[in-house]
Amino acid sequence: MTPPANAALAPVSDIRSQVSAEEWQTRTDLAAAYRLVAHFGWDDLIFTHISARVPGPDEHFLINPYGWMFHEITASSLVKVDLDGNIVSPTENIINPAGFTIHSAVHAARHDVGCVIHLHTGDGIAVSAQADGLLPISQTAMIALSMLSYHEYEGIALDLAERERLVADLGQNNLMILRQHGTLACGRTVAQAFLNIHLLERACQAQVRALAGGVKLHPSSQAVQDVVKAQVRGSKIDVSGLAWAGLLRTMDAKDPSYRS
Repeated sequence: MTPPANAALAPVSDIRSQVSAEEWQTRTDLAAAYRLVAHFGWDDLIFTHISARVPGPDEHFLINPYGWMFHEITASSLVKVDLDGNIVSPTENIINPAGFTIHSAVHAARHDVGCVIHLHTGDGIAVSAQADGLLPISQTAMIALSMLSYHEYEGIALDLAERERLVADLGQNNLMILRQHGTLACGRTVAQAFLNIHLLERACQAQVRALAGGVKLHPSSQAVQDVVKAQVRGSKIDVSGLAWAGLLRTMDAKDPSYRS
């Protein structure tokens, strides 16, 4: 699908006055996540997508307007859709149909998930193509492995029938490697999802660099992996909020227009 002429920068009505304070906060956090993906160099032109569940009973979620670069996303520009793909907020924009397939699948199946992030980074795609997937060769990898699934490539995600298989593969994990495709992270909040994708992307980056060294690797034992898994799953502290506060300070210093 192609955006209509001038849709990418179409004027947006005063969304803030039309939504609840809780939805506006979600919009602000989600817009910040888009800007942060661009900040870290994880974006892929107008492709890939991040979504967030709209607080309330309506089963709506927010996603990017198709055709906007990630560094352009604002709280007001995000498009609200329902689980059937109907746009339910005033906008002249459209959404990425592949993005709808992936994100609607997770939001419909996992009511504990408030945010889903999907990326096509070079390191993530490289690891997705490696037969053994993510290796336990770094601390970040072992944290990621404690909540990681895999989904086989079925082609560009335009077939809604794929949703059932995608969520079956994801299960109750919050990270997934999409073979030949990229990475995906979930979280109860935007902050949690962002920290999760950061862990997975750092793990993939470390693996690509380690393999490029051309020397034999030293993976951690299964016993150590089990220790890390128990530590992650037994943790009583949610550090995502601490990291997120710092990330927002970074965005506010760089360009606070995401809040508009």
